[in-house]
Amino acid sequence: MSPRLLIIALSIVLVFLFIGVLLFLEPEWVVERLRKRSPEVLYSIDTSECIVALTIDDGPDSVETQKILDVLKEHDAHATFFVITSRVPGNEDILRRIVKEGHEIANHLFYDQPSITLSDDQFESQLQKADKLLSEYGTVRWFRPGSGWYNEGMLEIVDNNGYRCALGSVYPFDPQIGSAWFIENYVLSKITPGAVIVLHDYGARGARTAEALETILPTLKERGYRVVTLSELVEMEGN
Repeated sequence: MSPRLLIIALSIVLVFLFIGVLLFLEPEWVVERLRKRSPEVLYSIDTSECIVALTIDDGPDSVETQKILDVLKEHDAHATFFVITSRVPGNEDILRRIVKEGHEIANHLFYDQPSITLSDDQFESQLQKADKLLSEYGTVRWFRPGSGWYNEGMLEIVDNNGYRCALGSVYPFDPQIGSAWFIENYVLSKITPGAVIVLHDYGARGARTAEALETILPTLKERGYRVVTLSELVEMEGN
């Protein structure tokens, strides 16, 4: 290999190593700073109890959501499902199963797109359209913006419509990194009491989530953790 190609190869390796370090050593103070900046947004809670919330975005999926629900049932865990409501038609029975089995449905708007790119009127229209559909299945109190970005105007609209915005503190980059092994190890290395885990459903992402949860859930149980919905988690704040 020529010296030039060797330098290029080494540079690529170093870049990937750097990215890997950033992913695994993501500083917790970043989440803490975000919590202080926007206290109305839920990232995690302060508690000494071994309890964490599991959230799953982007479903329902006619196949993969069922697999995720099977794993949750097997390990007596509960989750909050942030639903993209344009994907509900034809999957109504899945939403009924989610509610019946003690999970929680939440609002992830009507379409799969970055929420922050919408005008205020578009955003509120999608929020309300999704709310109308989801409310048929029970009380809906949580909202999560598409792609995770929000602004003050969005938060005001969310609040005016009776919602609270929720993001998370343990995000294993599962839309970007197609590895169940990575998801498992990242989540298990980052868990602390009061954490909010963010995973994804739909297609291959849902399949990876189901596979990863087969390892994550029993391991958390062995560590003494309960895995619950967001609403159950916030009830434990300060305990």
